[in-house]
Amino acid sequence: MSEREENYMDSNSPVSQDALYPVLEAILMASDRPIEANELVHVLVQTGYISEENGDNEDNIELINQMLDKLSQSYDHEKRGFELHHSLQGWQLMSAQEFEQVVAKFITDGQTSRLSQAALESLAIIAYKQPITRAQVSAIRGVNSDGVIRSLTVRGLIREQGEDEQTRASLLVTTGLFLDKMNIQGIEELPSLAPFLPQSIPTDVSDDVA
Repeated sequence: MSEREENYMDSNSPVSQDALYPVLEAILMASDRPIEANELVHVLVQTGYISEENGDNEDNIELINQMLDKLSQSYDHEKRGFELHHSLQGWQLMSAQEFEQVVAKFITDGQTSRLSQAALESLAIIAYKQPITRAQVSAIRGVNSDGVIRSLTVRGLIREQGEDEQTRASLLVTTGLFLDKMNIQGIEELPSLAPFLPQSIPTDVSDDVA
């Protein structure tokens, strides 16, 4: 056990260190992008899993990095179908490289299948409300939409374009392929379905973890 971990165990922390591991896994599973340790610390403090008085911020960041490194090693040791990858951008759960071929086949085959109801809902929201962030799409639908958005991206129907000025989250827009599928020249030619969608987009939705 490292010195940081011993200090955490000795402190008056809201939860035990062991209880933090599944919390970290849940956040990583929900994210479609790399997450830095400082982002995780911020979320854990805000949700009460780490006390603000539990050491300084640098101590907490180092602790989280050490815990994530242990998770990564445990996944490698257990020969899981996924791995916890660490890059300059942060930590991210990814399919194990040895299964890249079968995952690519699954995704490619999925492009020829019909869109699910969830995918249609998300695509409609993006089409009529673009540019829009992932978190805003999820807020309008009332459920996490990250998986559906990934599927739409793989199919080439939507893409990222720019960032939200306030949250720095990536903005989603439809593509030329979407216009071709709809047999229209531009989004202004979309059928008048906008009245059936919420008129206001939530602007206070956090994109720290989406």
